[in-house]
Amino acid sequence: MEHATRSERPVAGGDGCARAPYTPRRPQTSPLYRVLADHFETLERVHEERFEPTHGPLRRAARRAVGRFLDCGLLEHGFARVRCDACRAEFLVAFRCKGRQFCPSCHARRLAEWSLWLAERLLAPVAHRQVVLTLPKRLRAYLIYDRRRLGLLSRVATRTLRAYVGAALGERAAVPGLIVCAQTFGSVAHFHPHLHVLMTDGGFRRDGTFVPLPAPDAAVLEALWQRAVLAEFVRQGWLEEDAAAAMMSWPHSGFGAYLGPRIEDREGALRVARYSARAPVAESRLRYDAERGEVELVADRVGGPYAGVHRLAALEFLARWVDHVPEHYEVRVRYAGAYATRRRVWWRRRGVELVAAPADQVVSAEPAADWPALRARRRRWAELLRMVFKVEVETDGQPLLLSDREPARTAACFIANTALVLVAKRS
Repeated sequence: MEHATRSERPVAGGDGCARAPYTPRRPQTSPLYRVLADHFETLERVHEERFEPTHGPLRRAARRAVGRFLDCGLLEHGFARVRCDACRAEFLVAFRCKGRQFCPSCHARRLAEWSLWLAERLLAPVAHRQVVLTLPKRLRAYLIYDRRRLGLLSRVATRTLRAYVGAALGERAAVPGLIVCAQTFGSVAHFHPHLHVLMTDGGFRRDGTFVPLPAPDAAVLEALWQRAVLAEFVRQGWLEEDAAAAMMSWPHSGFGAYLGPRIEDREGALRVARYSARAPVAESRLRYDAERGEVELVADRVGGPYAGVHRLAALEFLARWVDHVPEHYEVRVRYAGAYATRRRVWWRRRGVELVAAPADQVVSAEPAADWPALRARRRRWAELLRMVFKVEVETDGQPLLLSDREPARTAACFIANTALVLVAKRS
């Protein structure tokens, strides 16, 4: 069935309207959509026999995410009819799946909103640093069958980084601001659980004073990380003490701790945050050969064993891809230290300011009465479109504003059961 992407009425942005016309995306043309539509049913039949020994069972969350992704952005699965208040032209906007990690379009929208919140509400005006913590291959298998262990790994990382910063500063009460993002994928979509952390380059004292971190030592952090992880695995009963002691003696343990360069500017910190919470694979790096049933994946690394172009059978690629669908209860981003909610509330109630911003960046206090309006302002599409090239239109019945000078677009109605529309059209 060929579905219309616009209504038959004049397109918004036509004569007499300052608006640019709305251009819907076409998800059916993307390589990810095509390979899922062609091969996911086959994967469901053969997964238990071919892939379960190495990838674990095909989870219900993965099946649900694939089904919603195949409906995302298609008018036949529901849409909103939007009217331009200036020219009265109308167009249709398909519903989104709002999937985390799995849907590239919806996840890009989430990242845009999250980045805006980080910039306006969370990040302190201090320098930051990227930290990456990795595990040896021997321990990665423990995280395949129980995703809640990723959360435990994140908590081990926050304790380790707080201890490292406190020891480096000589002030154990000083805490860094931590945003911990758990990733389950490597450069070619294989299962590779590790942590990306955006950390303040120093710690905050109890009175909000910021103490810069001296020159960091990645080797010290790696040793702390190795001991903390092995001790936690032994405590949980996942690893024997003898095995943990043997891993401590390995010359190349497989544990890794990367400390990136100091990030002075706010945009650089936001760029690292978006990278840390990104989707497993960018669609721009995918090519799908339907005749051969193969997927060509360009790695995001320029060096190492995974660099270059990799050709995978479609079923192998999908088996890897669905491994990274988060469970409904799963938390992939955590805030700790100075960025933890409890500590921020404690400081706010006592009127503690972490760091005085420079004179050209001072922001006046926001009155509580204006909070709803300010919250709406933070989600204006113009701000999001500066961060993402294309963002789907979404509304709760309120005007859709791109800027204060342009006319508004209002949702005229929502259609969830498109069968009714088809019946009315045929009659």
